This record gives sequence, structure tokens and C-alpha cells, in this order.
Amino acid sequence: MGGKEYVGIMRLHGDVSEDRLKEVMQEFVGPQYQRPPLRSSVKRSLRVKMVYYFELLELEGRNALFRIGCEAGTYVRKICHDVGEALGCGAHMRELRRTRVGPLTEQEAVTLQDLADAYAIWQETGDETYLRKCILPLEAALAAVPKVFIRDTAVDAICHGASLAIPGVVKLEAGIKKGDLVAVMTLKGEAVALGVAQMSSEEMMEAESGIAVKTDRVIMKPGTYPSYWKRRSS
Repeated sequence: MGGKEYVGIMRLHGDVSEDRLKEVMQEFVGPQYQRPPLRSSVKRSLRVKMVYYFELLELEGRNALFRIGCEAGTYVRKICHDVGEALGCGAHMRELRRTRVGPLTEQEAVTLQDLADAYAIWQETGDETYLRKCILPLEAALAAVPKVFIRDTAVDAICHGASLAIPGVVKLEAGIKKGDLVAVMTLKGEAVALGVAQMSSEEMMEAESGIAVKTDRVIMKPGTYPSYWKRRSS
């Protein structure tokens, strides 16, 4: 869900001008063919990953400080190696720091000590203020995921794994395509489940029946909303 951003240091194996390095780095923006390294938990098949931007922040000697935005699953170490090959001098990744995952940025991160202190305050005083600043609601991670909002009467059925039928849809975001990952939400903005769209936004708005979203992962605990579907089936 969403891309990632990293800031890192690429160590060049030879002297390269700043202009030349920037020029080559731009060649690695766009779709990139990659094969996972030998020490990898995934199958080593050739795949395509998207690099959204690749910026040189500073060049000091042979150390290049860079920022890269890329699709999840991109091997930045491999990109640094390939840049070195394209330059003809060689290069390797020296340091890497993840600064964004989807809509969540480094600026929103807290230390473990902050979290421990907030938890201690909550235990001692019952005040949740600091704890809520440290722990964001799950919905924050779904900010970039297209959403379908459903009737209260449909919520519990989805919580039990049912797919979302058209009559349960109240409103939705534009731009959804068939096969997209979508978040199924209550009218209060609570996450109910993640699923795969079986229709586009336009088709959902025009259809009178059929399955709009096939539920893939339930988020909300069953019983949070009344079980209207049980009443109809009894």
C-alpha cells in the first residue's frame, strides 16, 4: 500500500562530477528490471519495480547523499550498484534510512522511550493524550488506499468475511479500477476490511446488484455493529 522513500549514501569507486552523477541517476527513474539477491526471502525471478524519483542531495568526494522514492519491494542496493556500472567506475550502497512508508513519514515517528513514557502516564493517571500521540489509529495507514463506504446494516456481515454487495454501498471514491485494493469503511470513517474491487467506480455507481468488493482481510472485530444479516437469515 503506497510507495516508500529512503535517504542513503552511495559510495562511488571513482571520481565523478556532480552533473554526470545527476544525469545517470535520472536514467534510473521509471520502471526498473530487478532480480532479488541470493540472500532474499522471495523467489529470484525477474520483476519490474517503479522508481518515482531519484535525487542527489549532496556530493562530498566519493560519497553521494541521495533521496529515492520507489515502489515497495525495490532493492535500492541493486540500484546503487547499477548506477556504478552505468558510470563505469562502480558504486555500492553505504547507508540507507527509510523516511516514508505510504502516507506515514519519519516526522510522525516516536522513540521507544516516548512510547514507554506515554504508556506509563496512561497507567498511572488514565490520561490517554500522550499515548494517542504516539499510536496512530489504523485508518492513518489507509490514507492513500481508495475507499468504499458502506451502510451500518452491512458492517457486521463484512466483519464475518462476506463480500460487499452493491446494495451495501453508500458512497465511494472516484478512480477505483477493477482489481484494485480498496478499504471498506463505515460512514464514521472506521476501517472494516480490505478487499479487491470487482467493479470500477463507475460500474459500482451504476449497478443495482452484484459484488462490488471481494473481502480479503477483515479489520474490525465482529459484533462491533449490530448483526442485521443474522436477523434476515433467521
